[in-house]
This record gives sequence, C-alpha cells and structure tokens, in this order.
Amino acid sequence: MERILVSACLMGRKVRYDGGAKTSSDAWLAGWREEGRLVPFCPEVEGGLPVPRLAAEIEEGAGGSAVLAGTARVLAADGADVTAEFLAGARGALEVARAHGIRMAVLKEGSPSCGALAIYDGTFQGRKAPGQGVTTALLERNGIRVFSEERLPEAAGYLRTLET
Repeated sequence: MERILVSACLMGRKVRYDGGAKTSSDAWLAGWREEGRLVPFCPEVEGGLPVPRLAAEIEEGAGGSAVLAGTARVLAADGADVTAEFLAGARGALEVARAHGIRMAVLKEGSPSCGALAIYDGTFQGRKAPGQGVTTALLERNGIRVFSEERLPEAAGYLRTLET
C-alpha cells in the first residue's frame, strides 16, 4: 500500500505559526486516513520552530528552490532569519518519506514550507506569488510528487497510477 506524506495541520494538528490547524474535511484525505496511508509531518515544527511562532515568508517570493540553492532566505515577520530551521524541516520530511517508501505528498498550499503552487511573496502583505515552498522543492527534486490540498482529485489519480 502506498503511503502519503501529509501536512500535519491538514490532519487537525495545531502546528501552524498561529497555533492553529487547517483541518481538512475532504473525503479523499478521510479515506486515505482510514486506510492507514497518511504520514503526518510538519516541517517547520520538526525543523525546530515553536508553536506559536511569527509568520515567515521566503524573501522576495523567490521560492523554495532558491532557498535550497542558498540564494534566498526565509525570514520571520520581525526580520529574523529562519532559513536553517526551514532547511532542517525539509530534510526531515525527505528522511521520513524515504523511510516509509513514500512517492507522493499532500501539503498545505501557500506555506513557505509546503506550498506546491503558490507561496506568499515575502512582503508580509498577504499577497501570493507562483512558487513552491522549501519542503515541496526538496521533495520534488528527489522524485516525490507534491499536491496541494486543493488538488486532491489529481492526487487520487496519481495514487492510482502508482498502484497499477
């Protein structure tokens, strides 16, 4: 049975920067949870950041690949550099995925760690820009397909191809 790495906040865990969760009631996730497929993970917490914590964004909306390349940083709202924690969390997610033989993930859209299609633009003004978070970029670079929670039917289709 294929396992799926999933953002812990989507599973109701209160790990977000504001101390909350973004619990998903989607039928696909509920079904996969019942089947025992889901492996919840929060890269920011696993990378050493507390709950709650200041919001963080990738500077200039550069994206996770730029952070991995060392050409962009992840900054907290007060200007503190939290790049090391984001990188540690991304590496932790990859280690967990490898340990479970995971080939796909469902991660929280918009997050500087988990965003698959869009991330906040680095201005802390609530504006999004196309791009991936740090964890998504590292997982995809290592052959793990990442879907946002907004694309679960597509994720389900991909899961079917993995199991045929």
